[in-house]
Amino acid sequence: MMHSIATMTKTPGAKEAKGGTAASQLIDARIKSLGDWRGAMLARLRRLIKEADPGVVEEVKWRKPSNPLGVPVWEHAGIICTGETYKAAVKLTFARGASLADPSRLFTSSLDGNVRRAIDFHEGEKVNEKALKDLVRAAADLNLSKAAKTAPAGARSKARKSQKA
Repeated sequence: MMHSIATMTKTPGAKEAKGGTAASQLIDARIKSLGDWRGAMLARLRRLIKEADPGVVEEVKWRKPSNPLGVPVWEHAGIICTGETYKAAVKLTFARGASLADPSRLFTSSLDGNVRRAIDFHEGEKVNEKALKDLVRAAADLNLSKAAKTAPAGARSKARKSQKA
């Protein structure tokens, strides 16, 4: 009996999802499966997130039979944001959005919550790329500052040194 061995090239900054598939491949599959403006928008937002924070790690969470490709998640010392697709919108939900300054008023959803904030993107809308990148960087910085505060003393000094580099 012959067994075939599948090889997979891991993308830097991508974790392996449950089942052995790299998260980046599942996100690629999600984008391709949409096949409309939502796929193009999700791909664009993904690119902007990665440009804003080259250290971001892609993850896929909440996979289930009704959503086998799961939800794209971007992390850096914690969740920065998730990317969900709906019939009329692509939504980026920032895990700690309520703690972020939003001078460009990008947040359009979950405004009453104490923790999360979200941005709904609709077909044909322009994306304020600079402001979105600023939010992503601020979210990563917030995660890093929280991680440094909860880390043991030796790890805190290492975290500060790595932020300066």
